[in-house]
Amino acid sequence: MPNRLASRRVWVFDLDNTLYPPEIRLFDQIEARMTAYVMEALGLDRTEADRLRRNYWAEYGTTLSGLMTEHGLDPAPYLAAVHDISLDALDADPELRAAILALPGRRIVHTNGCAAYAARVLEARGLAGVFDAVYGIAETGFEPKPVAAAFAAVIAADGIVPAAAVMFEDDIRNLAVPHALGMATVHVAAEPSAADHVHHHTADLRTFLACASS
Repeated sequence: MPNRLASRRVWVFDLDNTLYPPEIRLFDQIEARMTAYVMEALGLDRTEADRLRRNYWAEYGTTLSGLMTEHGLDPAPYLAAVHDISLDALDADPELRAAILALPGRRIVHTNGCAAYAARVLEARGLAGVFDAVYGIAETGFEPKPVAAAFAAVIAADGIVPAAAVMFEDDIRNLAVPHALGMATVHVAAEPSAADHVHHHTADLRTFLACASS
């Protein structure tokens, strides 16, 4: 039951499709920009660039990680380009803000995006000032979730004791390592998963958090 999480003291949230509803489809803009960047950087047509983008995401955890590993891509201009999107579809969510602020202990964002983009999203959602730290891809040494090194970097930087922490994620791949480390895991998605590394599921993050902190 969610109220079993009340003793936890570190709350780690993914950003995209976790702290805002996936039906907003904000990430569609990012994916389109990724494909366009790959086309220009590698001289590929749209079909091949899109195929490569998807393959690198599946193999390396992020398209960026694949591009850095396979092509030595400079991450800074890539991150600036792909995150230069409109956030007009995002609305502030006062109830979500209140639910997160009610959580006891430390509140963290861990995203495979860049910290500057995360700050923009949090501002648009009315969540600015809610979190104690934001860890983007640069802060993990460009190690992406789901690889263990990404989580190790955040744990070390923030002094997290995994047994006292909870991880909230929409991408089920990114919950396997936190589970193995002893963190409680919450899959934030429309449909539940039967995966062994998922402890809890919710399609309504606000309600779930309210129960978890009660």
